[in-house]
Amino acid sequence: MAAAAFFDLDRTLLRRSSALALAGSFRDRGLLSRRQLAKAALMQLLFVARGADATAVQRVAEDGLRILRGFTPDELRALVASALEPVLKPLVYRDPLALAREHKQRGEGVYIVSAALQEIVDALASELDFDGALGTVCEVENGVYTGHSVRALHHVAKALAVRELADEKGFDLAACTAYSDSASDLPFLELVGHPVVVNPDRDLRRIAADRGWPVLEVSAREYPHARRRVPPVVFGIPVLLGAAVVSWRYSRSRERRSSLT
Repeated sequence: MAAAAFFDLDRTLLRRSSALALAGSFRDRGLLSRRQLAKAALMQLLFVARGADATAVQRVAEDGLRILRGFTPDELRALVASALEPVLKPLVYRDPLALAREHKQRGEGVYIVSAALQEIVDALASELDFDGALGTVCEVENGVYTGHSVRALHHVAKALAVRELADEKGFDLAACTAYSDSASDLPFLELVGHPVVVNPDRDLRRIAADRGWPVLEVSAREYPHARRRVPPVVFGIPVLLGAAVVSWRYSRSRERRSSLT
């Protein structure tokens, strides 16, 4: 294979964050409190509204790993496997998956590259017939997760991991394609000869327009009849959401006033 296609996961191949989609499963296993679940939902809403810069992605990713402390890799793999059909597959976008299949038919490798946990991207790559996946690797000691990362795959680290894979497999990066929705993935997109943006956030949409990169707007699901699990209602989310919005608007107004002084 002289070339490959690399797909970001959250909001590129899936309709929303895989971690947030799995929050109900973590909650059922006692790994996530109602307060943590509400916080995760709010962060997702703010990311959608504002876009996610590299620092925010890193902070949220590292915070999320803490809930795994004391959990075993086999337990996590079992959790993800049980959530594939009811939770994750209903989120898969039809058009990006069709593009992955086209790349594969041309003899190119297809890979998921994401800040999501390696165990999540491995399961999805296998289920969707990708050639492999690169994700965040959580540290394991004495058979259980420590809650810290060995490899946190976001921003520049994502591009470095793709370069290492390309060197290992002999891919010509100038002939490769990368798909993402977020400006935080700019180093990843700039690494290849054919960057494509999917449902981009505000900053990435502007960058794509400036550079003439293709923009895909997708919405249809590949598995519209897959069994969907409705996550539990989180008590207090409306109140917390209101507080978060007020806090965000206040911080934005302070930023604007600071820039004028």
